[in-house]
Amino acid sequence: MAVLKVKFTKTKRDKLAQILWILNWVSVVSGIVLFSLGLFLKTEIKKRNEVMAKGDINSVPNMLISVGVIACIINFLGGKICYDCSDANKFSRWKLVMLPYIVCTFCFTFCILVGALMCYTMRNELEESLYLGLRDAIKFYKDTDIPGRCFLKKTVDLLQIGFRCCGNNGFRDWFEIQWVSPRYLNMASKEVLDRLKSNVDGKFLVDGVPFSCCNPSSPRPCIQYQLTNNSAHYNYDFLTEELNIWMKGCREALLEYYTSIMRSIGIAALLIWLFELSVLIGVRYLQTAMKNVLLLGDLEGESDGWLLENSFVETAKYNINIIKNLGKANQISTVSGMSDPNINVQNTDCDKTNITTKSIPAAR
Repeated sequence: MAVLKVKFTKTKRDKLAQILWILNWVSVVSGIVLFSLGLFLKTEIKKRNEVMAKGDINSVPNMLISVGVIACIINFLGGKICYDCSDANKFSRWKLVMLPYIVCTFCFTFCILVGALMCYTMRNELEESLYLGLRDAIKFYKDTDIPGRCFLKKTVDLLQIGFRCCGNNGFRDWFEIQWVSPRYLNMASKEVLDRLKSNVDGKFLVDGVPFSCCNPSSPRPCIQYQLTNNSAHYNYDFLTEELNIWMKGCREALLEYYTSIMRSIGIAALLIWLFELSVLIGVRYLQTAMKNVLLLGDLEGESDGWLLENSFVETAKYNINIIKNLGKANQISTVSGMSDPNINVQNTDCDKTNITTKSIPAAR
């Protein structure tokens, strides 16, 4: 029994073909939208690749870009097919192409769904990439004279100012590294030497943060150094008073930023997937209706259209049997007691000879 069978008159078939022709062109635009969203996400990731570790974070934008390009090609072809399907004579040249086209389009729509879901499952990979990238960027913050790292200080400062964040997980991350370049340390100062000697690795560690961590909205002048020393500042208690620096870590800030972008892209991709799926269903109805018209031989009469010719269970069993029987056509039967008549078996009996002698015609 056919699944979701619908009866179509010639007028309904023509209208369906015209509507699908328009929807396929709209789908071309949706493919351009997917391509643009993927390109936008890839650009946003590339802007801050200096604070991201290398990984698979580009898989989502690459997926969206690829699906967008394929959508434009497939839907352009689908528009041409649907336009010709309004005429039964023109449909005959697409008759053998439509079913493979529907299968390919179904796989393509599934890729759109996968791309949409990947936007929601990318958070863990992105968080790990940001954690490792920011850790290294902060670690090399002071290396302004080393090629390949000389721009990291500017990158981190602009990042902290733009996203209103400080450090990787928080402002205390700056306490654990030497972020002041040795060229700006007075090695003749006893305080500097004592700090260098007090550390096992010989690093100049201070309870301070770079200027980019300062909150310009705070009414109090920014306190960058001795953040945990209450006696160093008047009327100051770092445990109870809200510090005038950014409290949020840059990893959390960037993760929220990219998560909001990917959530919006995921919603857009899901809507495009639903639209593409509806167009695919319409094309399937048109293909089966036109096919039945040719079988009936009455081009002006009614015909049935459906999604599946048989039930879901029967269709699944049929496809499974096809897969199981692949490659069995060329197999040779090995049933016991039977031999292949095409195989010549040589007689090894040396005692008996079954040679037929032919008489030589006498000469006349």
